[in-house]
Amino acid sequence: MFYTEITDYLPPQTQAIRQEVFMGEQGFSYEFDETDNTALHLTLYEDSKAVGCCRLFPGEGPGAWHVGRVAVKREYRGKGLGARIMEGAEQAARERGGLYMELSAQARAAGFYRRLGYVQEGEEYLDEHCPHVYMRKQISERGKE
Repeated sequence: MFYTEITDYLPPQTQAIRQEVFMGEQGFSYEFDETDNTALHLTLYEDSKAVGCCRLFPGEGPGAWHVGRVAVKREYRGKGLGARIMEGAEQAARERGGLYMELSAQARAAGFYRRLGYVQEGEEYLDEHCPHVYMRKQISERGKE
């Protein structure tokens, strides 16, 4: 059984997923930063084993929330768990008054986010030598005019 948990601190099992995926698999050096101290951290569990995660924090402008560090352990990929993590993040943002979600997607993952309704804004840019794109999605009708 899968379930999510949201904490206001970075749990060790969530830190381990990010280290494995972003540093071990993808070679990023700067995975952990000051944002981790103020972000909400969503962890997806299968039974009691952490299998995926993301972090969430207020974004730029009223009603915007930023989601990032979305990761699923290798052996759990291809099962729709990334979409489940994003749904959980969007719900958490809505519960906190969120109207929009924004993210900085690795260019190679942009198709995943497009399938979830995110739209690219602007040109591709480099973040730690990896191509990224800024994407955004409206998550609430409230405040739409």
